[in-house]
Formats: sequence, C-alpha cells, structure tokens
Amino acid sequence: MPATPADLINVDEVIGKYYDLVPDPSVAEQRVSFGTSGHRGSSLKTSFNEAHIVAITQAIAEYRKTQGVTGPLYIGRDTHALSEPAWKTAIEVLVANGVRVRIDSRDDFTPTPVVSQAILTHNRAADGTQRFSGEDLADGIVVTPSHNPPTDGGFKYDPPTGGPAPAEATNAIAARANELLGDYKNVKRVPFEQAVKSDLVERFDYRDHYVSDLGNVIDFDVIRSSGVRLGIDPLGGASVNYWPLMNEKYGLTIDVVRPEVDPTWSFMTIDHDGKIRMDPSSTYAMKGLVDELNAGAWEKYDLVGGTDPDADRHGIVCPNWGVMNPNHYIAVCVEYLFGGNRPGWPEGAGIGKTLVSSSLIDRVAASIGAKLVEVPVGFKWFVDPLFKGEVAFGGEESSGMSFLRMDGRVWTTDKDGLIPDLLAAEITAKTGKNPAQLHQEQVERFGESWYKRVDTPTTLEQKAKFAALSGEDVTATQLAGEDIEAKLTEAPGNGAKIGGLKVVTKDNWFAARPSGTENIYKVYAESFVSPEALDKVLDEATEVVDKALGE
Repeated sequence: MPATPADLINVDEVIGKYYDLVPDPSVAEQRVSFGTSGHRGSSLKTSFNEAHIVAITQAIAEYRKTQGVTGPLYIGRDTHALSEPAWKTAIEVLVANGVRVRIDSRDDFTPTPVVSQAILTHNRAADGTQRFSGEDLADGIVVTPSHNPPTDGGFKYDPPTGGPAPAEATNAIAARANELLGDYKNVKRVPFEQAVKSDLVERFDYRDHYVSDLGNVIDFDVIRSSGVRLGIDPLGGASVNYWPLMNEKYGLTIDVVRPEVDPTWSFMTIDHDGKIRMDPSSTYAMKGLVDELNAGAWEKYDLVGGTDPDADRHGIVCPNWGVMNPNHYIAVCVEYLFGGNRPGWPEGAGIGKTLVSSSLIDRVAASIGAKLVEVPVGFKWFVDPLFKGEVAFGGEESSGMSFLRMDGRVWTTDKDGLIPDLLAAEITAKTGKNPAQLHQEQVERFGESWYKRVDTPTTLEQKAKFAALSGEDVTATQLAGEDIEAKLTEAPGNGAKIGGLKVVTKDNWFAARPSGTENIYKVYAESFVSPEALDKVLDEATEVVDKALGE
C-alpha cells in the first residue's frame, strides 16, 4: 500500500525536537545505548537528540585518544532528516577536541561502506597490507539509522579496522556518554560555521575515491561487454549520486530508477506493520517498484538492484521472480565467487555467514569444498576475519554482505549494498543467467527450503536467561520428527556466545535469541522438508525454548 499523507513525518517537527527535547539520564529509554549498529532513536521520543550526539561524540573523542588513534576521522551521513543536524553537532565537538575531520567535498550524502573503504585505504601500509597499529591511523563515524523509519536517527563508530566497533569499544563509549549526558551543555564545542572553516576540517571526495576503486572488486569489463542493463533504486538514500559516476568511469548502462531524495519518503509503500521502512530486500518496501516493473518497465532492464538509505543493505529484483530472498542471493553469490571467478583470493579463505542464515549456503559451500565460518548475528563478527583475510566473503540473512578485492585484500569491513547489486550484473553477464535463475538451479541440486522469522513477546527476566543457556538445557531429542544433531549456544565458526540457542537436525533448524531493543525474542527457522514442517519447527521451537528457560 502506498504511503498516505497521514503516514508522513513533519520534518520541521522532527528536527525541532532534536534541539528542543533534553533526555533524562534516569530514564532507561532516554539513555545512550549501542546496539549492533550504534545508537539509534527518535527525537520525538527523546532518544536521539542533540544531547545524545554531544555526549557520544565527546566519548568517541576521548576513546580514540586512549587507543592512540591520531589520524583523521572520516564522517558520513545518510538522507534521514536527523542525520544532517547530528552530523553538524558531531563536527562541533570533534573540532573542539582537536580532531581532524574529513567531510564530503561536495557536501553530499556518504554511504556507510564508503566510509569503511576510506578508513581502510587510509590505513593501508606502503606494501599494500593493512596496518593494525601505528601513527596516523584513521577511524570514522556514520550518521545513519540504516533502513529505519523517517523519524529515526542513528550514530555509529568505526574504529581503524573500518567496520562496526566491537562490544568492548561501544560499551566504553556508551558508559562515558551516559556520564556526560546530564551535563552535556558543559561539553566544549565550536559553533558549526566556525568549525567547518577550521583547518581541522578537511574536504575529501568520497564519491570519486570509492567509485574509482570499484574496478578492483567488480569485473566491469564483462558487464560492459555484455551490455547488461541494470536498474538501481537507491530508495531515496545516500548512494543516489554514485551510480551516474560509475557509468561515466566504466562505460556502463546503469539507470537510477527513482532518483528523488525526500526525508519523508512519500514515494514508499508501507511495511507489514504500517510503518515506512526503506529495506531493499523487503517485498513490502519494494512493492511500488515491482508493480512498476511488471507494468512494462522490465523492457528497459535485465535486472534491478536496490540500496537502503545508508547503502549498507542490498536488494535484487529479477524478471518473473520479484525480490529475491537475501539468503538465496547469498548462496548464488558464494557459488559464483568461490567457483573460480576470484582466482586472486587467498587459498583456504572461508565463507562467512551468520548462524540464522539459510543452510542452503552450507550445502553450496560443501559442494565446492569451501570452508564455512558461522558466526553470531551482527556484521561486526565479520570485521576481523575480512580485515585479516580469514574469510573472503561475509553475508547475513538481513541482506548485508561484503567481500574481498580481486587481489585478496580487504574492500570494506562494513556491509556494502552497492557491490552486491553490481555483482548481480557481473553474474548475469558472465553466466548468461540472472541470480533468480541460478537460484532455481541450486534448488534442483540442493533442495528447496522454507524460511521464516517470528517474534515472540518476552520479559526482561526471560531475556536475561538466554545469555546463560547451554545445550544441556535442551531436553528434547527430536525436532519436527527428526533427531536433533546439534544444540548450540556458541557459534561454530568462532566460539562466540550467540546470546541464545540454535537447534539443528538433518533438514530442519531453528535459532532463538532476544531482541536488543524490544521485549521480544526472535525465532528463525528453516525446513528443507515442506512448509508444513516449517510450521511444526516453529511450534516446537517455542516449547523447546520455554523448557530451556525453565518456564
């Protein structure tokens, strides 16, 4: 359903509340809290306001100093209404702390992966290897709540490894920010108009730097020679001005389907819960585009890709298919990339996947003899493995991925929504089949699966119990009629706690973990048997979890 005027935000109100409302540090919902992708909230709910950004930025300035980070801080922002005000606030505090700040030279939006790529190329040693320590190391901040609704703001820190900061960093930053929150007006700042003219603020052409480097990660020659016609829907996000430069530099035929940027996202269709949410892998968010394509626009394209507001998520739309399930596209990507199309990748480098991603990826990995590295939920678990070349590809069920350059060096350690869209064009050009057709071939070889996620209400007490679970707490021996083969509370790929439970049989599995922001726990499940078997897995999963939690 298309958005109506009643669904749209009042931009002036959202920005006004950013400055007018002051959080109360004694109220938990108004304190600084870092999830898997930074601090997020809404100015209307007093959870993302000027005070939060002042306190967080000061905490980051202090933290980077304790870590010996003395180089420039690369800062980017997306197209959400709150992103520019928060970006300005951050620059005021950073300059007051004597931090060199690199902003976009065109005063344009900057995608999340572009900041990661800038940090990593800055931190590369003369011999091409990545530096872990030393002088003039760079880090970064991205001001974005990703695909969240238009009311929201987000603020995340990238250390010198270029990806989402680990928990030890975000915990320290959040703790210090909450100490500063009640006294934020005493944090030193330089007025923005003065700060932006300071010698500490350096202008950097993020777009040219990123696009000029793309030829080292994507085979543009094969795309160009094939004439594959790629449509891109940036969903009103930060990648909007990057695609035309790719056409110019690489001689491509990429068409930006909807180039408008509107902080109310009035052109969007409504998500399943009645909110506007800009997720390019969602059939709800992409419905307007798919309807337009099916009404005749497919005549202009061979396939269409999408990115979310900060371009860290991707979506792939194919003729006679619609929006691909991210799990299915990951499986197609890894078979293509590890199947001889990246000969410069390190021998033995693995395929990284989150443990709630489809087991189809496992079956594909086994068929090509590739090592599988299964990690907990959250792209931060791929940062070090990508940085060190232990995995050549990292992908998650929520349409996030990145992979190495053709020569085996790191590209980004944060999710990159642009390169999966470009890879879809490369795959189509090289194989003569689009990703949906290749997925159908995989189904014929490895079996069809059915996948679903459901959210179940829970309490704070129950959420706390998840962290203490062990495999021994699961007393069941079967799931949906199959013998249980594994009861996991740690990820097989790195031994890290998953904060929940995963139960696996030959053809079925489920994983349950509590939400970091809501009083729910999420159950992910998959069956290679039937839709009815999937429903049975989900029903039995609730019983297994309740018993394990002692309910």
